[in-house]
Amino acid sequence: MKTLALVRHAKSSWDHADLDDHDRPLNDRGRTDAPRMAARLAATDFVPAVILSSTAVRAATTAQAFADALGVPVEHDARLYGVAPAELLRIVDERDVDSILVVAHDPGLSSLAQHFSGFPDGDAIPHMPTCAVAVFDFDVDAWADVRDARPVRWTYDIPRAS
Repeated sequence: MKTLALVRHAKSSWDHADLDDHDRPLNDRGRTDAPRMAARLAATDFVPAVILSSTAVRAATTAQAFADALGVPVEHDARLYGVAPAELLRIVDERDVDSILVVAHDPGLSSLAQHFSGFPDGDAIPHMPTCAVAVFDFDVDAWADVRDARPVRWTYDIPRAS
């Protein structure tokens, strides 16, 4: 069994137009949503072996909130900044663990969540808003097999759901 959790970074600030996109911090809502969503995920008893995060400030800050709530270390990977779904799965495949939480960006996360949830059918995930959390369980032995697998179950949570 492999479990992949996808977390889109929390809401970022646009207050400093001179900042590079990579350096944008979280805004007030993002600083509130990240620990709240992390606590909600922790309440499900899901604990990944590792958290992989984009090096962008907004993603790294979000990842740290999840690390604090879950008691799991964060590994920063610059390749996750603007990553496409296929590349994200290749990065995950480099880890020899059964569960991973990835904090990254759109449009890649929404595309991957849509793919695994069966969008546009039924209750599938149409979009990953900021600080959304989607967790997918796969009945496979290797991360390489996740690409073409359908999850045996999945969950989806967004900050405005509470």
